[in-house]
Amino acid sequence: MEKLLLKEARELIAQIGEIMLERNLTDLAGGNISMRVDDKIALSPSYAGTRKFWRLKPEDVLVLDLEGNLLEGDGKISREGPVHLKLLNSFYPEGRAVIHAHPRNIMVFCAARQPIPPVLEYTYKFGEIRLADYARGGIQNKQLAENIYKALCGQEKRIAGQAAAVIAPWHGLFAAGKDLYSVLDAIERIEVNARCILMGKILLNDEDMLYRSRHDLAKQMESSGGEGE
Repeated sequence: MEKLLLKEARELIAQIGEIMLERNLTDLAGGNISMRVDDKIALSPSYAGTRKFWRLKPEDVLVLDLEGNLLEGDGKISREGPVHLKLLNSFYPEGRAVIHAHPRNIMVFCAARQPIPPVLEYTYKFGEIRLADYARGGIQNKQLAENIYKALCGQEKRIAGQAAAVIAPWHGLFAAGKDLYSVLDAIERIEVNARCILMGKILLNDEDMLYRSRHDLAKQMESSGGEGE
């Protein structure tokens, strides 16, 4: 059964990588995808974008144990591997999937080191996408893992319900959730939300007006007792 589930996980990771590139949810320069199956972790390999163009085959996807030892696959473990291991060990069983991505509009907020407030009904349930403390990927990968974990702590209910996400300054978005379908869906919703903020500032030419709209949405959602779909 575990082998079958791992096979399905590797196939799904390969499929999602291609979808993410097609929809501008990541780029060739980076991003990684992981899923925990019992005591194993399936993880996209390093250079999945730059050398594979996110056209992964299932056998390209690595299989690790919970300590990060490589069990299957010929590729290298990504420098963000410690983040995936930390989150999948810490939030399991509610959190079974993690995606690190470079969505185009979200990257503007990463560069500006600005949180992303919800301005759409369907992102209200994710709350404000907060900033993690800075740590340079690769050189400080263990510290990056700890910082991303700390920024997600307190959002366990979101992880169990669908997903929670945080911004790594100058780096990208990290999201953890109950399965890969849910995490991918959350990232696209947050990306659309980010674009609405950026384009709204141009359209309205008034930042205060945009943020008043956000507060109005919050009040309406609270009064209706809902969190969006």
